[in-house]
Amino acid sequence: MDEELTTGTAGELPTADPNRTPTRDQGDRSTRSVRDAVGQDAARHGFSLDPGQAPAVEALDALAARLAEPAPDGLSGLYLWGPVGRGKTWLMDVFHAAVGRPDPGSARAPGIRAVRVHFHDFLRRLHGERFHRGSIDAALDVILGDAELVCFDEFHVHDAGDAMLVARAVRTLDARGVRVVLTSNYPPSGLMPSPAYHHLFVPTIDLLTQRLDVVEVGGHRDHRRAPSQDVAGFRGGSFAWPATDARLAAAGLDRPSSEEATSVRIGSREHPVLAVREDTVWLGFGHWCAGRTAVSDVLHLAERFRSVVLDGVPALGAQAPDTGQRFANLVDVLCDRDVALHVLAHQDPDETLRRRGEEGVALDVERTASRLALLRRLGPVAPGR
Repeated sequence: MDEELTTGTAGELPTADPNRTPTRDQGDRSTRSVRDAVGQDAARHGFSLDPGQAPAVEALDALAARLAEPAPDGLSGLYLWGPVGRGKTWLMDVFHAAVGRPDPGSARAPGIRAVRVHFHDFLRRLHGERFHRGSIDAALDVILGDAELVCFDEFHVHDAGDAMLVARAVRTLDARGVRVVLTSNYPPSGLMPSPAYHHLFVPTIDLLTQRLDVVEVGGHRDHRRAPSQDVAGFRGGSFAWPATDARLAAAGLDRPSSEEATSVRIGSREHPVLAVREDTVWLGFGHWCAGRTAVSDVLHLAERFRSVVLDGVPALGAQAPDTGQRFANLVDVLCDRDVALHVLAHQDPDETLRRRGEEGVALDVERTASRLALLRRLGPVAPGR
């Protein structure tokens, strides 16, 4: 999750009153102010809102107030974008919980029919369902049902083949009058950044900017890097370098023997793994990042295992771009699914992600670095420390 429990000053956002009763809107639906919901969730976790989040909170609150009105003819909603770790996913999730119908089977329940999906998972299912059912319409029926609101987390378009499907899906949702909320690390103009294909996606970018309110979630802090006492799920993992036996022991790990090597069946294919120990799977970097694997394969692992160990991670700057992207996708999926990740590398996290010939890092690498910062670091102690 992007995420991010936030810290900072409350800015101009009012302190939520936990005793305030829900108001009733014009559609006679019991609704909860998103401003109040955000304030209450922040208070529950012991932090205050960052001023950079204030425009997004106001926009989400305004959108919630419009949900009782008849659905528009086209897409209506928000495009929340900004640097990693600014709380976009957290804000969207609070909004989804506040306005969504808690019981999908009850037409009388307050809220609207809302679906929240991670974009990696959505693309995987969109490819599969379109292949099996023959059309984007039928695929969306299966994936989203009769949702009135769809919340897409980490919306992005890099691949030309994905771009074609995304463009058709956006137009289908537009025709159906489905409202959407998107979070992204990219402004709309930054989608499909490849110069060879960007112009083909411009009509979809124009549609998104015409139909959605584009709001930047800013601030100077990556809140994922703030200290946390939470050591469950993804945060329960570690980044160890070099991966000596002593550092593995500190992470609660014991390197498997060659006799433990086995495979995991995904669909019709057997994928080699270094070991399977109850709810933990050990992966070799060579196959899972440098080999021909897909996001859907990692999603399968996330559904089956509670802990993943990725062994033998080299400096990505010396690897092919696809290899680095597979590594980033693996980190994204496991973080979103809250599965513990242990990275066993030859070098520290910064050197792992540094691109050859560049002083800085690209946006996608920055997101990966932000997520890896959630993991406990087990490496050499710097001199003088």
